[in-house]
Amino acid sequence: MTKIIFFEIDKKFCGFQVKGHSGYAESGQDIVCSAISTACQMTLVGLQEVLKINVDSTVNDGFMSVVVKMEDIEKSQDFLKTLHLTLKDIAENYSKFVKLEVKKYVY
Repeated sequence: MTKIIFFEIDKKFCGFQVKGHSGYAESGQDIVCSAISTACQMTLVGLQEVLKINVDSTVNDGFMSVVVKMEDIEKSQDFLKTLHLTLKDIAENYSKFVKLEVKKYVY
């Protein structure tokens, strides 16, 4: 199962963490993992390369963590809200394979 946590502060997203593989299909054939990975990678690239935001990020096989610096939270909202809506939709449609939650974040 893939577990997704969105971090928020003052009702604004400040980052996210994705752990695990969905188990929907074999590696290389798993459309759920592929969709999640693509959306998360696109968001990270958008934050770093398009918005020029310096983020704390870790990317490994089956794990991604991205946290926006406090001063860039407002600037990052369009990307993070879009990712949240995308992953929420995936989690609702593949609830046996994906769990999404929102947690408060403390810097």
